[in-house]
Amino acid sequence: MNAINITDYSLALGSQAKVASALMARAQAAIKNIALRRLAALLRENTQALQSDNAKDITRAEAAGLAAPLVDRLKLTPKVLETCAQGCEQLAAMPDIIGEIVGMKQQPSGIRVGQMRVPIGVFGMIFESRPNVTIEAASLSIKSGNACILRGGSEAIDSNKALAKLVQQALRESGLPENAVQLVQTTDREVVGHLIAMPQFVDVIIPRGGKSLIERISAGAKVPVIKHLDGNCHVYVDDPCDLDMAVTVADNAKTNKYSPCNATESLLVARGVAAEFLPRIGTVYAAKGVEMRCCPEALQILKANMPFPHAGRAQAAINSVASGMPKEAMG
Repeated sequence: MNAINITDYSLALGSQAKVASALMARAQAAIKNIALRRLAALLRENTQALQSDNAKDITRAEAAGLAAPLVDRLKLTPKVLETCAQGCEQLAAMPDIIGEIVGMKQQPSGIRVGQMRVPIGVFGMIFESRPNVTIEAASLSIKSGNACILRGGSEAIDSNKALAKLVQQALRESGLPENAVQLVQTTDREVVGHLIAMPQFVDVIIPRGGKSLIERISAGAKVPVIKHLDGNCHVYVDDPCDLDMAVTVADNAKTNKYSPCNATESLLVARGVAAEFLPRIGTVYAAKGVEMRCCPEALQILKANMPFPHAGRAQAAINSVASGMPKEAMG
């Protein structure tokens, strides 16, 4: 696409989304739920075809030398697709909150004033890497009665196109406007510049990705932006606690999948349970090759209670930030 076509294309996306948003806002909850359940069925029916499209992205990413964790984020395994399908069904089972009135208060004049939940209208979401976000964003948009324009990362273009096609099929078969969910079909970044600068069509922009993406979107946007910046995922083990559950949670939070941005990075443990908990989780992490970087006190507990030569691939290293931790916790 040349610059003129990109402009026209972007305006078409916006105008189509705006028309669709009015229809989605009036859609009955039962119809939206039918669309979500149909999308779940389509994901299951097309698992093999989706993996074929996904393989194109994986092959390109590996050929380009993309880091292994980033390649892992691209993968649409049967498990990932089943999780997406279950997510759609879970949303369909949830009560519809559109039109719900909360915070109703009687004013001195006799008028009662409250807040009604209504759809936003049109949101644009710009995201990187993980193609399953296409389904997450689309399903949430359908449930909430909004329209959305999605722009995924260029590294997942084939996967995203295939997924978006199923979303539009589910909408169409359920009697909803297929343009309620639109995927940007080009990898040209110029579309993003137009998308974040169309307040006549787009009500809010949601960037999902790294710090540089979010800063770039925030700097150029002419519509409101829902954003986050830096983050650090913590697990805190309290005193008292169910130690078996704590070990299970801490293990799952770190090792279930290493590549997502919600994999835990910090483990804080209350001193009252540290002597019993740390050796147990240390053994689990050691067996899975997770390196633990510890404060001096936590390191001493681990050395005293774990056969570190047996720990093999795991290594405990003193972290200089220990002095800044709250006195009741260690990390």
